[in-house]
Amino acid sequence: MLFLKLFRESFLFAFDALRQNKLRTLLSLLGVTIGIFTIIAVFSAVDTLRNNLRASVDKLGNNSVYIGKWPWMGSNDFPWWKYMQRPVPKLREFEELQKRMPDAAGISYEIAFDGRTIKYLSHTVSGTLINAVAQDYNKVWNFNLQSGRYFTDMDSRTGAPVAVIGYDIAENLFPDGSAVGKQIKVMGHNITIIGVFTKEGNDMLGNSDDKNVLVPINFVKNIIDVQSDNYQPQIVVRGAKGVTVDEVQSQLRQIMRSIRRLRPNEDDNFELNNSTIVSNGLDQLFGIVDIAGAIIGGFSILVGGFGIANIMFVSVKERTNIIGIQKSLGAKNYFILLQFLLESIVLCLMGGLIGLLLVLLGTLAVEAAAHIKIVLDTSNIIWGIGISVGIGIISGIIPAYFASRLNPVEAIRSN
Repeated sequence: MLFLKLFRESFLFAFDALRQNKLRTLLSLLGVTIGIFTIIAVFSAVDTLRNNLRASVDKLGNNSVYIGKWPWMGSNDFPWWKYMQRPVPKLREFEELQKRMPDAAGISYEIAFDGRTIKYLSHTVSGTLINAVAQDYNKVWNFNLQSGRYFTDMDSRTGAPVAVIGYDIAENLFPDGSAVGKQIKVMGHNITIIGVFTKEGNDMLGNSDDKNVLVPINFVKNIIDVQSDNYQPQIVVRGAKGVTVDEVQSQLRQIMRSIRRLRPNEDDNFELNNSTIVSNGLDQLFGIVDIAGAIIGGFSILVGGFGIANIMFVSVKERTNIIGIQKSLGAKNYFILLQFLLESIVLCLMGGLIGLLLVLLGTLAVEAAAHIKIVLDTSNIIWGIGISVGIGIISGIIPAYFASRLNPVEAIRSN
């Protein structure tokens, strides 16, 4: 109870000192406010970017392997001439993988080409992306349908002229009714719509099904050469439940080398990509950004800390006479120390809370303007408040110690 009473009195002394010197308090808060704002804002921005990018990567499937001729990520000495000479995946290889890959939940052969115009009566939609896919596309990719259905096995095997279209295409072509059952003209052919994707919006990687048209690969191969290098075909393999992506990749490497009859001393003439490649690259990037943000915020807080320490020395100097009177009336050294230390902590804590308030206001503004979900993690808030208190203790401990060690007689005579 005695300690709480002393703590309360010390806090009131500190608060009264801050209230009486408003301009000095405001200038002292500025450095800490900027520092805490910078740290929390940078960490929140990184967390937001990380979450949105990981959501985009998750659409690729965390247990899927993509067989193609090009790696997704390169280095400074990227041997593009070597990859250019590789053959693209063929339908024959796709069919062989279906026979030889026991641990696959789904295997799909896919091509994509854009810039197409879709027509329905007087309505047109340009800039659409046509995806020609095998039956297992729904097993290797994550998507939802707002209405209708996906391809049946019969649709895929016979190359039926059917399609699943994106939400934006349906909205523009059929503003007054359902798209399912209607016929649109794609690549000069009439195609019946059997499904519509759920609206997604663009993710951080620019992927979206909103302007996509999904058609069976066997339908498209009667119109164009689906094995042409111009369309960059790929085979996507998703592992069965309980099979890791590394195990899927290991099996695929052995089977693809066997299919392409590569000798033991020959390099792979295909590339196996998966979402962990992107995730690992993003983790490295975010690690660098985190460090950069911490350094920038750290310098701001350092400047603010020096400012508060300087202000506290000035405060001790101005109140030397009062300190002497308090000591002559029986105030202990720890009471004087606690009084000035609390003043420093309260200063820094106020600066931290103002910085946090600015981050919250900025978060609301960005969400309203850009329609992006901002991640303001509780751990970042705790970090910000904790750093504020820590800076307050570090900045105030030396001035508070000097104040507590003053001789009461010399302090009273200081005026």
